[in-house]
Amino acid sequence: MAAKANFRGSFTAMVTPFKKDGSLDEQAFRSLVNWQIDEGSHGLVPVGTTGESPTLSHEEHNKVVEWCVEEAKGRVPVIAGAGSNSTREAVELAKHAEKAGADAVLVVTPYYNKPTQEGMYHHFKAVNDAIGIPIIIYNIPPRSVVDMSVETMTRLYELKNIAGVKDATANLGRVSQQRHAMGADFLQLSGEDMTALAYMAAGGHGCISVVSNVAPKLCSDLMSAVIAGDYAGALKIQDRLVPLHDAVFKEPGVAGAKHGLALLGRIQEEVRLPLLPVTEPTGKVIRSAMMHAGLLN
Repeated sequence: MAAKANFRGSFTAMVTPFKKDGSLDEQAFRSLVNWQIDEGSHGLVPVGTTGESPTLSHEEHNKVVEWCVEEAKGRVPVIAGAGSNSTREAVELAKHAEKAGADAVLVVTPYYNKPTQEGMYHHFKAVNDAIGIPIIIYNIPPRSVVDMSVETMTRLYELKNIAGVKDATANLGRVSQQRHAMGADFLQLSGEDMTALAYMAAGGHGCISVVSNVAPKLCSDLMSAVIAGDYAGALKIQDRLVPLHDAVFKEPGVAGAKHGLALLGRIQEEVRLPLLPVTEPTGKVIRSAMMHAGLLN
């Protein structure tokens, strides 16, 4: 768990750009990686849900991880998405991420098949036993329909590679409970943009952010301010970001982030079914929020 010291601040849950024909846009993705790092993002998270991992083939998934690691060149840590509701599949994705040079993996609680706490423990233990890099547990009950308890997380933290959690429970009390159970070194990353500032105040270490796809500098400045103890400065940045936090998630966040990036001229606004590009009214709200944040004139 020695490597987890640098998992602090604003980590972008990166979108996966597609070409008009629906294939991966490698050039656009590599360019996004460089832009994110230039803008101050503290780390990158390719092929999570925001990277449309549910609709990527395994081959595409692995390619995106490789491109991200190659392009980042060690300048910032890469936490590769390696989640699946099949333990065998999660193990394979995690092994590939380690081989590709990722610094850590993000593994979601198994969705749809509703394992028990014991089932979740064994799922994560299998991934832990298969690799030698840190694992971040992704706890997102609204999507996976299971909520990993603090007790299960505490048991998992005893394993060598379990380093922390991406917490998308939207329950700010969890930060304090997890900190109490596992100590200040257990890495706690917010999985929710709107409450990330409050999450940090309770002992969080950073945010895995969707909005930072569109506003990487503001999101990293916000996290840097909080880490430096400048809550007044952080609040000023938060005031600029609040409409954007709302706007990006009016429809699925992937589509919102891609619309914002298309407005900035960075990617084509292509998503894969069952997702659709945002509707025109939502597009207007996103544009207006980006103007409020100072991202567009």
